[in-house]
Amino acid sequence: MHARTGPAARKPETSARPPLVRELLLVAGLFLLYKLGRQAATGRTGEAFQNADRVWDWERALHLPGEGSVQGVLLDSGTLVHLANTYYATVHFPATVLFLGWLYWRHPGHYVWARRALSVLTGAALVLHLLMPLAPPRLLAASGLVDTGQVYGPTVYGESPDTDALANQFAAMPSLHVGWALMVAVGLIVAMRSRWRWLWLLHPLLTLLVVIGTANHYWLDAFVAVALLTGTLAAIRAPRPGAPRRGSLVARSGVAQVPPVSPVAPVAPVASGAGR
Repeated sequence: MHARTGPAARKPETSARPPLVRELLLVAGLFLLYKLGRQAATGRTGEAFQNADRVWDWERALHLPGEGSVQGVLLDSGTLVHLANTYYATVHFPATVLFLGWLYWRHPGHYVWARRALSVLTGAALVLHLLMPLAPPRLLAASGLVDTGQVYGPTVYGESPDTDALANQFAAMPSLHVGWALMVAVGLIVAMRSRWRWLWLLHPLLTLLVVIGTANHYWLDAFVAVALLTGTLAAIRAPRPGAPRRGSLVARSGVAQVPPVSPVAPVAPVASGAGR
């Protein structure tokens, strides 16, 4: 007799992609909201420099290494400092977009998780930008650091924060360069199965050295970004391998997948009186 199988035995749709147009509009809307929020924090020059003095003093009290120790390595080579400025200006946003695009195409379930995590991380960063405007170390005279972007180029910032209409230069805390780079590395490590996937951690490490060496961020900016991402990933768990994505056919129906039952071979009847 053969066991009957129904819709419950169908393979779950674990790779269903969310609608592309909706995702493009959502990501673009979130990015626009973030940019507008950053601009809302401009014009607080005095408060930004007061906070910069505090952060500088906190780092000295914690005996953190001076940012100048990293910048000194860059300044020994004009080529190296130019490469660092280029990395800071051109890698941050495109790398994150490519990361999301690759996940969307190859690992849709992980894409949804990564997009949510990045949205929460960026939203938390925006709140901190509004609550604590912070001048970067390149603008703080007490740091003795060089604004490598202005001196060696290229730079994404205007000469003066008060006249810069394209960027809020007082949004140093936390460093989203470091936060996004670490999320990219974590997302790729979780989604991939190659034994070489751990090398993606070089991306946030290099990003950390770049933002410190170019004097765009303090050490504490990076530490706060890592702390925010850690809390975000603790709340938004990565999908388990093979688990049906929320919204898939099986997840909506709530019916567990039942493995098909192998057909049972018929048993021949035993003749009465056999063996007599």
